Amino acid sequence: MIPELGQTALIVALGLSLLLGSLPLWGAYRQQAHLMSLARPLAAGQFAFAALAFGILIHAFVVMDFSVAYVADNANSLLPVQFRVAAAWGGHEGSLLLWQLMLSGWTLAVALFSRQLPPATVARVLAVLGLISVGILSFTLFTSNPFARLIPSAPDGQDLNPLLQDPGMIFHPPLLYMGYVGFSVAFAFAIAALLEGKLDAAWAKWTRPWTLAAWVFLTLGILLGSFWAYYELGWGGWWFWDAVENASFMPWLVGTALIHSLSVSEKRGSFKNWTVLLAILAFSLSLLGTFLVRSGVLTSVHAFASDPQRGLYILVFLLIVIGGSLALYAWRASQVGLGGRFAAFSRESLLLLNNVFLVVSMGTVLLGTLYPLALDAFGLGKISVGPPYFDAVFAPLMLPLLLLISVGPYVVWKQGSVARAWHELRGVALVSVLLAGGIALSQRTSVGVTTGLLLAFWVLLGSVQHAVQRLRAGSEQRSFAQRWRAVPLAFWGMVVAHIGVGVFVLGVTLVKGLDQVRDASLQVGQSLTLGDYRFDFKTLDKHKGANYLAGRATFEVFHHGRLLATLHPEKRFYVVQRMPMTEAAIDRGLTRDLYVSLGDTAPSGAWGVRVQVKPFMGWVWGGTLLMALGGVLAATDGRYRQRARAAAPEHTPTSVTPTAADLNVAPTTL
Repeated sequence: MIPELGQTALIVALGLSLLLGSLPLWGAYRQQAHLMSLARPLAAGQFAFAALAFGILIHAFVVMDFSVAYVADNANSLLPVQFRVAAAWGGHEGSLLLWQLMLSGWTLAVALFSRQLPPATVARVLAVLGLISVGILSFTLFTSNPFARLIPSAPDGQDLNPLLQDPGMIFHPPLLYMGYVGFSVAFAFAIAALLEGKLDAAWAKWTRPWTLAAWVFLTLGILLGSFWAYYELGWGGWWFWDAVENASFMPWLVGTALIHSLSVSEKRGSFKNWTVLLAILAFSLSLLGTFLVRSGVLTSVHAFASDPQRGLYILVFLLIVIGGSLALYAWRASQVGLGGRFAAFSRESLLLLNNVFLVVSMGTVLLGTLYPLALDAFGLGKISVGPPYFDAVFAPLMLPLLLLISVGPYVVWKQGSVARAWHELRGVALVSVLLAGGIALSQRTSVGVTTGLLLAFWVLLGSVQHAVQRLRAGSEQRSFAQRWRAVPLAFWGMVVAHIGVGVFVLGVTLVKGLDQVRDASLQVGQSLTLGDYRFDFKTLDKHKGANYLAGRATFEVFHHGRLLATLHPEKRFYVVQRMPMTEAAIDRGLTRDLYVSLGDTAPSGAWGVRVQVKPFMGWVWGGTLLMALGGVLAATDGRYRQRARAAAPEHTPTSVTPTAADLNVAPTTL
């Protein structure tokens, strides 16, 4: 009877969501305080019952209740307990329930941390989130019930997909969904602003930390998924432009634009309509990702097999949410207003360019993702759009975006000076050229790699110089400690995130430009050489895991005759699903990764082996972590916890020379 209790909890959560989506909204419309006051308790109740349902599902996996169809499809008695827990979101039904749990959690968080907001705003925001929950919960109950019984009960389960039997998969989906669903908060604030017909600096100040939090979770989710692909899939790639990878990357790009746009709306009262549209677009792309994954239109290691009924339901839900929000935007955007004017060269104009490049970049990814699906749907043939398209179209759009990162801090609001910006940045430009040119000459790199190095150093040095200048401001009157404490966390968040971008670009450029790969067929006792490294195939032993058998190799890696590392790649065979898997072995270093993976075995007894030397691979992960850390610092700035201002400031500086205060204000916070 416990699974039935879980289904009952979902039904109650659906009922509470219906009430949350209607009563407070009506109360805000009629200005009835008693109806608006119901929003917070209804949000708490919805979360409690969603959490109860999810806890019951995890319990069913832990105790291996194979009378539940979803458990029988995704678990087995041999499956280790930690992967039984992860299996709760390893398939379609459970991942959808996790999606709803995250949505309920974000709704509860808004209810708890919105005491300073006007009651009508809280009512509208929570009501919008409640209406989204209605769609997800009804989809779960009517087409994807995770508690459906299997009669008669299966003696054992089919096991979790071996690709998902990895520690990274325990954390990757929850982090990714926290980011996906987190953009629903910015969406709800945008819809509330349209309904009220008012968007001011206070609105932007309320919305920005929620957007930053969602962006951080999505960044970490994408990072963990990429890291998993790097070591789990066995050939050393870390980004494949897979359609479902793109589905998470597109809201990340728009979310990045939204963060920057919110900064302008908060500080200058500009970009109002545009900011609302970005909030709608970010969450719409998150829903689009849900449609792509669960409709059955994709073939991907991420996608779940589904049926037409599910796909049709999600498509209708997608059209209602996106179509309804865009219709409301078209109707009410004029009441929100455009905001203040600014010169062609100003901090506002540079941030607008930042937004344009990010959104256009998202458009290129969207086109490359949906174009093959559209051709197939209309019977016009099947094509594959892969890395060549994205490298040719997406990468060039990043070049001006990277240039803007270091320029922005030296351009003041409303009216900037090109001469002043160049005066501040000419040293950065010179050192960047010298560093990139030196590496290019020593390594004989291509034009593309040299350009990437130049931009990476430009971003890194520009960000560091900006931070140093900020700390030096007022050094005659205050001590270093006083100056450090006076700098807001949002500033450090911006600097750290931009340094992360520079580190990431440097890592990507070097690993793509200087990567060394060699495939060979080796028997035990043989060796191969790659660059300055020698890989000796020493032994191959049999190994038995909880639910797999494996051949475990031992490779000794020598560098100029000195033993550097001992690596143990595996070739596993999962006995329940009868599926082979490659487990790569990686020796990680500050400036390079050594990567060894086993392929198939030949009748002669030789093994296919791939060895790689990947320079600065760790900088790709480190740069992304720095971006996320920057987002955390910006989101936790104490100024966002203070009562928001009622309106944007009227006075705007017109000086063309940046002051210390101008340099204090972060133009971008990734």
